[in-house]
Amino acid sequence: MSGWADCALLVCDLQNDFIHPDGAYARGGQGNADIAALPARLRPLADRLRAAGGWTAATQFTLVPGRDGAPFISPHLKKLRPFLRRGDFAPGSWGQATVEAMGPIDLSVEKVAFNAFYMSRLEWVLNRAGVRRLLVAGIVTNGGVASTVRDAHVRDYEVTLLSDGCAAFSRDVHETAVAALRPVAHVMTVAEALASLPGDAP
Repeated sequence: MSGWADCALLVCDLQNDFIHPDGAYARGGQGNADIAALPARLRPLADRLRAAGGWTAATQFTLVPGRDGAPFISPHLKKLRPFLRRGDFAPGSWGQATVEAMGPIDLSVEKVAFNAFYMSRLEWVLNRAGVRRLLVAGIVTNGGVASTVRDAHVRDYEVTLLSDGCAAFSRDVHETAVAALRPVAHVMTVAEALASLPGDAP
């Protein structure tokens, strides 16, 4: 297919509260070097894709505040991440925002579950933008990335998983998740994706 106007780099959940040193997860002792390295690795691809006419899209995990301001947190997440508190991942907050290191984001979509298509406007936005091809990256490989890739496949998007453009809290878990996604997605590295785009490699 000629041209890149129908292609988007879909970055799952690379948000301040997840990966910034001042974010919620860092406060809870949940830092991870593999995850922290992703924005710098993905930024050249994002810039080149936009220059070629493609899109950058980002999902933003969101904790919706209730009547008293305390966030609605699903029981499994509350048990897994007991440090989450009022204001974390709040709509419109610094913590909810995609990290600045990713550069300009064309399409940002709030999500409330692992799967970025679940009860969100992601499909509507992608369709309006004319996107049919997705390069999927972000966190975590076995959670938000995996469920979003599978749902995108069901919705007939042409999906490519960037194997070193996503990460999990365990490298073994990451590798297992990548292998499990091969039946529903193309798999390539960020460098291979860069090589397919016009322009000089950075």
